[in-house]
Amino acid sequence: MTIKRLFSIRTLLFTTSISIAYLLLSAWLVGFKTDQLWLVAIFNTCYYFSWPTRRVITGFSIFIIYWILFDYMKAFPNYLYNTVHIKDLYETEKAIFGVTVNGVKVTPNEYWLLHTHSWLDVMSGIFYLCWVPVPLMFAGYLFYRDPLVFIHFASTFLLVNLVGFAFYYIYPAAPPWYVQLHGFEFIAHTKGNAAGLLRFDQHLHANIFYSLYTKSSNVFAAMPSLHSAYPLIVLYYARHHSKILFQVICGIIAAGIWFSAVYNSHHYMLDVAAGIICAIATLLFYNKILMNNAAYKRFTLRLYKLVSIS
Repeated sequence: MTIKRLFSIRTLLFTTSISIAYLLLSAWLVGFKTDQLWLVAIFNTCYYFSWPTRRVITGFSIFIIYWILFDYMKAFPNYLYNTVHIKDLYETEKAIFGVTVNGVKVTPNEYWLLHTHSWLDVMSGIFYLCWVPVPLMFAGYLFYRDPLVFIHFASTFLLVNLVGFAFYYIYPAAPPWYVQLHGFEFIAHTKGNAAGLLRFDQHLHANIFYSLYTKSSNVFAAMPSLHSAYPLIVLYYARHHSKILFQVICGIIAAGIWFSAVYNSHHYMLDVAAGIICAIATLLFYNKILMNNAAYKRFTLRLYKLVSIS
């Protein structure tokens, strides 16, 4: 009876339709990639392997939605919809956070470009690698500790990304490394660049960040820094649902990512500040508005029943 319910005609038709639709849409929008097949294979394997794995993949589908939306941004470059901010953002950064070096005012990114250290290269790279793994690991912890809190955390994570993605199209912005390489001229179809994180790769004789940033969905998406938003979301939920040691670790990781973003020329301090504000605004909206909405409460309760072990 369990097997029959696990492989019902209805669920087979649903998952097969969704899988085929995803592969066809992806091929049309961004071209076929083996990553897409792996995602479909992992989802269907988990969905039909057992009831526990079905609950896990159902809950983590929220993160899959984020991944798909991020990937599909390649099909809709934000510079096609609004003017890319390059010089004005650079000048504003310099005016607010500028540092004087040998009588010349430079941005914090330019200052650190002149003051790199091997230990900072390695440390900052390690922090930057935490930006997605830490939220995912924390989500896994919450999934088994308190599925309802997991749903709220995962939904907040998705929402902060939606806010950030929307802002990318409203205010396309070039990262600091773009100015360092290309000046203030707008060049469409510019490839992603690991910038200062390449030094981490060189120290470790690896291509970790080089590989990651060659797959970048959009170069002109520096404002706000979602790298800076994610650890703050984790820290907020960690304050209420984890031990003090993990909270301290989360705080250190958050500060480390914020520093690394500037040190490695991936974001201006303005981008980091915008990411932090984005996270705070999302948390306020989610807690004050969504969690008090009757329809949303019913939705989260239904999702809770799907992922809960009990």
